[in-house]
Amino acid sequence: MTEESLRSVTVERTSTGHFTATNVRGGTISFGTGSEPHGGAEFTPVELLLAALGGCTAVDVDVATSRHAEPTRFSVAVTGNKISDELGNRMTDLLVTFSVAFADGEGADRARAILPRAVKSSHDRLCTVSRTVETGTPVSATVDDA
Repeated sequence: MTEESLRSVTVERTSTGHFTATNVRGGTISFGTGSEPHGGAEFTPVELLLAALGGCTAVDVDVATSRHAEPTRFSVAVTGNKISDELGNRMTDLLVTFSVAFADGEGADRARAILPRAVKSSHDRLCTVSRTVETGTPVSATVDDA
């Protein structure tokens, strides 16, 4: 790996069932079990995965369409089923659904016209998160000698 390709976050336990992820730029996001008394409103790791899937494609689509027109509505719904079977706990039937609208005008017409192609391009080749999930990249887990 090179310094240009390496991405990383550090996850620290803040209390029972509560964690904070920090990126190399100092950004943080808190998450947890999603159940009381551990802060029922917190995102769970599965919800963070869904947000990453939607967010990655949203960034690609926003860049492609907003150069032509500013959207009047831009939301992305991401759903999936959490199952447990012979392969263990996992998500199935992942679906990313865009709801995007533009006002009237020539730029807006161009943005509307390229929207389906931008979504497809992001899904098929640009979004690192969905490409990683779909190709089934192996994950290793180790314990540091501390």
